[in-house]
Amino acid sequence: MRDDENLTAERPNFVTHLECAYTGERYPADEVHNLSRAGKPLLVRYDLDGVRKALNKETLARRPFDLWRYRELLPVRRAENIVSLGEAVTPLVRLPKLAQKLGGGELIVKDEGRLPTGSFKARGLVMAVSMAKALGIKHMAMPTNGNAGAALAAYASRCGIRTTIFCPEDTPEVNVGEIALQGAAVYRVNGLIDDCGKIVAEGKAKVGWFDTSTLKEPYRIEGKKTMGLELAEQLAWDVPDVILYPTGGGTGLIGMWKAFAELEAIGFIGSKRPRMVAVQAAGCAPMVRAFEAGVEHATRWEDAHTIAAGIRVPQAVGDFLILRAVRESGGFAIAVDDAAISAGLDEVAREEGFLMCPEGAATYAAYKQALADGRIRRDERAMLFNCATGLKYPLPPQRRTLDRHKPIDFAAL
Repeated sequence: MRDDENLTAERPNFVTHLECAYTGERYPADEVHNLSRAGKPLLVRYDLDGVRKALNKETLARRPFDLWRYRELLPVRRAENIVSLGEAVTPLVRLPKLAQKLGGGELIVKDEGRLPTGSFKARGLVMAVSMAKALGIKHMAMPTNGNAGAALAAYASRCGIRTTIFCPEDTPEVNVGEIALQGAAVYRVNGLIDDCGKIVAEGKAKVGWFDTSTLKEPYRIEGKKTMGLELAEQLAWDVPDVILYPTGGGTGLIGMWKAFAELEAIGFIGSKRPRMVAVQAAGCAPMVRAFEAGVEHATRWEDAHTIAAGIRVPQAVGDFLILRAVRESGGFAIAVDDAAISAGLDEVAREEGFLMCPEGAATYAAYKQALADGRIRRDERAMLFNCATGLKYPLPPQRRTLDRHKPIDFAAL
């Protein structure tokens, strides 16, 4: 077996059509699409009976262990259009000391920081760019808080697609530099990510670039759903009791919910589902407010602010899909403040040696809060998502120094 077999072998493809997530209206596959006529996200649909006949667990187990092992449930039809930077299956990292300390059930992190460009944004953008290549798109644009722009720049440069990317003015320099170094034209905007999105939409109308904003094209969901496919396989075709997911645009939460339904349809899992928990920052929590109000759409959050920039999304086009997944699963939406996020990041690093990003640390803070107030039971297995490597974020300065010219008191060290 070649290590790149999943990238090079031709395999049957089962995409039948696209479907408006709100109205159910059908759209043809193999054409360029953004939102539906209703202004809502489009979902990729498959002949799942065909997948069930073509793929079994034994065949899957013999394939190289990467994202592309699930080709029958992905939209890219031909191997020649796959654009890859080595998307490995990300590991599950257990936190036994913290589970014992908190008195909860098994506590696991899926560490998405191991992906190319260091974040889970690689999953969505590798699929979006591969499909853009297949469809002949030459110029892609997007708004970003940092990591998504880096992933788009990397994959688009890989296959010769031009990119223009807009990010909020306070986006960390490490993210802006990464985007530029990987070949994109990147601009800071004196506003938030939805302000950047308005520029992308205006440019689409005026210069014709393709709008790659979250959920405004159909394929980022398909890339993000691989988190759910991997997770089920890693747990021996089971699912955790609870998934806590850092939620801005919510593509991954929506994608995993779709993945579990598809896995059941092809006979890989049963009807059991995890309770989906949308984790937001207290300074930007439109989904929490909508969930608690019992409504289907979330109004824009004004004056959005948080140290977890990846979930600083004031308004999401897929709000109703996020809220449906949370409610259908029996889950909930929860907000944690920046102090709890910082404390959680420090605690996980100190106790378990695991450096989370702020958005990932938000899921740990939410877990502690929900365990304490009873929304998560103490016998439940919980899955946290660390969406990027903590090394992409500013670390606190360390002040300890030694003077090599003076005697060292080793007993005090």
